[in-house]
Amino acid sequence: MIKTIIKASLACLLLFGVAQAESFKVRDIVLQGLERISPGTVFTYLPVKVGDTFSSADSAQVIKELYKTELFSDISLGQDGDILIVVLQERPGIASLNIIGNKDIADEQLIESLSDIGIAPGRVLNRSVLGRLENELLQQYFSRGKYSVQIKTEMTELSRNRVDIEIQIAEGEAAEIRGVNIVGNQVYKDKELKKSFESGTKPWWKPLSDNEKYSKQRLQADLEKLRSKYLNSGYLNFNVASTQVSISQDKKDIFITVNVDEGNQYTIKEIKLAGNFVVAKEDLEAQLLIASGQFFARSEVVASAEGIKNRLSQDGYAFARVNPVPDVNEEDKSVVLTFFIDPGKRVYVRRINITGNDYSRDEVYRREFRQMEGGWFSQTAIETSRRRVQRLAFVESVEFETMRIPGADDMVDIEVVVSERLAGSFTIGAGLSDSQGAVITTSLSQDNFLGSGKSVSFSINTSKVNTVYDLSYNDPYYTIDGVNRGYGFSYISVDAEEADISDFNTDEISLRTNYGIPLTEDDRVGATAEVAHTKVTTGTDTSDEIYEFMQDNGSKFTNINVSGNITHDSRNRRIFGTEGFYQRARVELAVPMSGLEYYKIDYKNIFLYPITDIFTLSTRSQVGYGDSYGDTTDLPFFQKYRAGGSSSVRGYRANSLGPRDSKDRAYGGNLLTTAGVELFFPVPALADSKNFRLGLFSDIGNVYKDVDEWEASELRGSYGLELNMITGLGGISLSFAGTYNDEPDDKTESFQFEFGTSF
Repeated sequence: MIKTIIKASLACLLLFGVAQAESFKVRDIVLQGLERISPGTVFTYLPVKVGDTFSSADSAQVIKELYKTELFSDISLGQDGDILIVVLQERPGIASLNIIGNKDIADEQLIESLSDIGIAPGRVLNRSVLGRLENELLQQYFSRGKYSVQIKTEMTELSRNRVDIEIQIAEGEAAEIRGVNIVGNQVYKDKELKKSFESGTKPWWKPLSDNEKYSKQRLQADLEKLRSKYLNSGYLNFNVASTQVSISQDKKDIFITVNVDEGNQYTIKEIKLAGNFVVAKEDLEAQLLIASGQFFARSEVVASAEGIKNRLSQDGYAFARVNPVPDVNEEDKSVVLTFFIDPGKRVYVRRINITGNDYSRDEVYRREFRQMEGGWFSQTAIETSRRRVQRLAFVESVEFETMRIPGADDMVDIEVVVSERLAGSFTIGAGLSDSQGAVITTSLSQDNFLGSGKSVSFSINTSKVNTVYDLSYNDPYYTIDGVNRGYGFSYISVDAEEADISDFNTDEISLRTNYGIPLTEDDRVGATAEVAHTKVTTGTDTSDEIYEFMQDNGSKFTNINVSGNITHDSRNRRIFGTEGFYQRARVELAVPMSGLEYYKIDYKNIFLYPITDIFTLSTRSQVGYGDSYGDTTDLPFFQKYRAGGSSSVRGYRANSLGPRDSKDRAYGGNLLTTAGVELFFPVPALADSKNFRLGLFSDIGNVYKDVDEWEASELRGSYGLELNMITGLGGISLSFAGTYNDEPDDKTESFQFEFGTSF
């Protein structure tokens, strides 16, 4: 470009000549040669205007400024009296950019990388960039191990000084890694160092892995794992000296050599805290994850520094700096580690802004916040707020971001971005069995009625087994302190024979109200009072046990039932949770002088533990016991516990486990014991989806007539695979199960599904 400017400048000097050395006042400027570029664009960059005095000495500056625009391939100046003539030759414009033959890298990714170097439709073509174009694409493919790639660029000239660019790519086969060799390691064997590598030969037990595919980014990640292993084992001066990636002549095989310098292993001799202790020193020392006498471990040092910063943030020091500095003694290979603490200023929260709540009112989220506007910043309060919002049934995800305020180093704003899922759901519950065929139930519920956070549901069930009409309402914030209150009305008619259990019918009408009181962030107590009228009728195949109960206790009952529960819930979310603990203890009592006098006690827990970023271990268990008191002879048969089905012990027909009556039908029992363990993980093809997951499970459980009849040998078991989905119709659960320890007369089902489940 410089040569072109010099050449054009010399031409101008010759054009103007010695006779034109004297300056003249420009009366007009004429532009020649423009096709696509507007004159206004040229005049914007032209450093001379009408009315200016111009001489040949100014021509070099004019040409230089116009060349800097990169719009022109040639520029010359002329003079006609007091008119300045600018002759321009435009560079062609790129009309279209077509890429063909690419499979490994998407069009969008290639187009974006080319745009970064100036190749894109609508831009001016600089032919000197074409070499960079091919080089950029080659680097893209080389980083993926495709060293035999061939790239050809063709340009087609069009009218109005435009061109089409077509890039033809023959990707070829990716070279495969045939070996990774580590040189210089004495402490650890190659096998141990490479077991966490994602670059290398394909393990026989992972036939679908792509470890053998070379990727520069993947290799860098492997080298960082290598560094971490040594730095976390006391090798403070470990270094990857060099890395060589060699390729065979046929460009099909890759060999990687990593040269390492292990250095010496260092032990922590002493740990000190220094700086401004705005929080008690003992509280900060409690955050340390390392101790004297241990080998130096970088991960524990970093985690300790983060722990100190988090502790300081609880008291408002949001931007504290903690700098761990090791003082190395080479003689005894020890380290004195000092954490220098600068808490900075105490930071207050000016505003909390919520976005993404297109349906819900602000107050629905603000009442879950434990970080208050005007209060000092607390990371613990932020995390608690995030967890509480995430547990709302109508929230898919939530992010809290701390924003500094320009000019105010002691104040921040909190930006809360929520993503809401469908707050209402149309729920369908379905199942298949030999005795029932298809069973369908429907309900319409709104967990976030009119964006208020209140829940309203109306369900209708007209299957062969149940006829249910239920209307319920719950206000989770009946008081500002989080006391909830709800009401409900229901009519339930049950034809138990159609469910393949004992032959009886019940018709029940009930009114209820419930309250819940928070004790802590994770603990609540609740109480429910219900008035219910129940009528029992027999069928053609009613068992002796039911006739005996009705003879002793009657067939119509008006009960006042009260129940209380205490619940602990620290799960990070209600739907598809990945960590936390849920447990509930509940007592139900039909009060004295009711038509029936009985009680039921049960306990349920769920434990979620994240094994890795994608695998979550879940365990659950439930124990329930009920009995009668007063004049009632036994726990009513329609209140007995039953087990089996997709929400209990999968692989066994719903309600089929436990004691059987004189007609060899499921009768239920007074004691329930179930448990299960499950490993959840994403669906491979939908790894980034938040609405799908798979689970490998094992369930165990049974129902017993009474406590003294419990036997471990009678527990029924199952194992299998489950698929969970969240859809506009609610949750869907599909399970494929096999059974063990089952008896010949057990009713098993290898496939079960449920619509409307809450997981």
